[in-house]
Amino acid sequence: MSSHLLFRPRQAPDFGQGSIPRLLAQMAIPAAAAQLVQLLYSVVDRIYLGQLPGTAHAALTGLGLSFPLISFIAALTALCASGAAPLTALYRGRGDKDHAERILGNACTLLTLCALGCMICSYIWLRPLLVFCGASTSSLPYAQEYLLYYLPGTWCSMLGTGLLLCLNAMGLAGTAMLIAASGAVANLILDPLFIFYFDLGIKGAAIASVLAQSLVFALAAWVYKAGSLPLTIRRSCLMLKPPVIREILALGLSGFVMQGTNAAVQLACNITLRRLGGDLYIGIMTILMSVRDLLSLPLISLTHSAQPLIAFNCGAQLWARVRRTVNFTTLVGVVYLTAAWALVLLFPEALLRLFGSTGTELTEGLHALHLYFFGFCFMALHSAGQSTFVGLNQPKPAIFFSLFRKIGVVVPLTLILPYCWDLGSDGVFIAKPVSNVLSGVLCYACMRRCLRRMTPAQAQ
Repeated sequence: MSSHLLFRPRQAPDFGQGSIPRLLAQMAIPAAAAQLVQLLYSVVDRIYLGQLPGTAHAALTGLGLSFPLISFIAALTALCASGAAPLTALYRGRGDKDHAERILGNACTLLTLCALGCMICSYIWLRPLLVFCGASTSSLPYAQEYLLYYLPGTWCSMLGTGLLLCLNAMGLAGTAMLIAASGAVANLILDPLFIFYFDLGIKGAAIASVLAQSLVFALAAWVYKAGSLPLTIRRSCLMLKPPVIREILALGLSGFVMQGTNAAVQLACNITLRRLGGDLYIGIMTILMSVRDLLSLPLISLTHSAQPLIAFNCGAQLWARVRRTVNFTTLVGVVYLTAAWALVLLFPEALLRLFGSTGTELTEGLHALHLYFFGFCFMALHSAGQSTFVGLNQPKPAIFFSLFRKIGVVVPLTLILPYCWDLGSDGVFIAKPVSNVLSGVLCYACMRRCLRRMTPAQAQ
């Protein structure tokens, strides 16, 4: 099969008709596969680096120290792309294709400017940033070396991710999945080649990631140029327009806050764990976050896939379909995360050994794993509420609950709990489940109230 046929998009589905579960499955399954292979960029790095003889622990710690900066890059991507993607679906639902394409073009320009600015600033202040993130004299060289080679791929990473999100919003999740899978396969091949064969260590992991991200961007750009898509990138739409920028940033701010607060949480964890247990506990937290990312990925794919479906039907005033989408997303999310929590309880050692954990790291990691994942299923409520707010074009509550969950609950508890009741490092690992319960229940309840207020009385 030629590459043209392989990546040529199929006809976009009609979000206003058909079975809600079937439409979500058509979008969420390829989206989950696409996000899984994108997640593999970092998780595969962690797995391979965990096998390095003699330097595995220091390399994993160095990689963990780079997470706050990488999360901030992801936050900038979300600021532009997670705002633009549901907006394109919303305006397509209203039949306004021209404005949807203006949003798409302006988002591409914003992503380019953010990528260049982030890369330049990171190079200028890289060392002090890593020291502030908790780097020690032994782990600083590894974190610095990784980021020096990772940062040149920032533009390809941000723009490629944005283009794929917009493909998903058009209902072309299968095409986005194939593109992301191509990059993941490249990363799986290049990682051991650069890390072990060329003996580049953590530097090789960064180079492999950049090359794979560049491939994803190149394929996505080719599809937009050669494919017959519901929306196209027109040169006239690349010129920034203040009203369009305000629309994108207002809705994308919730995604930015969600990702940006991840950086704040990782920073708080690194600083606190540095004081309590040093590099050992930072390495354990790196592994726990990797396990969490893997297990929560299907939920994130489901709720993100629901956003354009909610947005389209909101724009078309099909409120019954909006409610059915929210109900189905919530049910599947809670059931899945309950099963994932059971998996953690049944096979904790296997999950940790996947990242090369042995000895003290394995013993301490098992204890931390049970604390960190307690009440994991409540995260589904927050995710469903957050994605519905975004789909309904309600940025203020979406931003509020992103801030409340991380800045209002996790960060303060991470800094305070270790010094209460002699919890020590356990307090850092307990902060996450507490936030899942509090923010999950409150966010979901407020989302339901907002949805009832927006729905016309005759449609309820």
